[in-house]
Amino acid sequence: MSGKAKPGSIVKLKVALREIKPPIWRRLLMPGQMTLGDLHEAVQAAMGWGNSHLHVFEINGAQYGNPAAGEDVAPESRVRLDKLVQDGVKKFSYCYDFGDDWDHVVTIEGTMPAVEGTRYPTCVAGKRACPPEDCGGPWGYEELLEILDDPDHPEYEDRLEWLGGEIDPEAFSVTEADADLAARFGVR
Repeated sequence: MSGKAKPGSIVKLKVALREIKPPIWRRLLMPGQMTLGDLHEAVQAAMGWGNSHLHVFEINGAQYGNPAAGEDVAPESRVRLDKLVQDGVKKFSYCYDFGDDWDHVVTIEGTMPAVEGTRYPTCVAGKRACPPEDCGGPWGYEELLEILDDPDHPEYEDRLEWLGGEIDPEAFSVTEADADLAARFGVR
């Protein structure tokens, strides 16, 4: 894999939640001409987020996202992934839900030529289930898992009801994440 983006190249990205152990991550292959706005949509689909909160990317001290996210936020639609590769960007952050502060590190792992017959963007790997929305960020998620691990905990039944049933924090299906990604981008 090359570090220089060529026309029509695919950018290989690893998106990982910070402050979560064991790690929760996804590997995405995205066309270089896609923007940070497209990456936001891809992360939402592949991670399993509901896209119901504001977000922002931070790259080399500058913030990009929906300008509604803040006065110093530049439009994410103006930054293409291949331009980030060309500029030598290796890592940047993506924060989703300013209340829970789900902070992700996005690593640009390289570029590669598109494979004929493959639809992009695509999710090709990952580990562990995404935390539920609005559970309180990394610390709230850790507390939630501790409560769910103890059926005698006084909050156990309330949390189960809030979740709508049990969850498996280890569960992840690349096939399901990729199908959600395809649905989000309207490709078959």
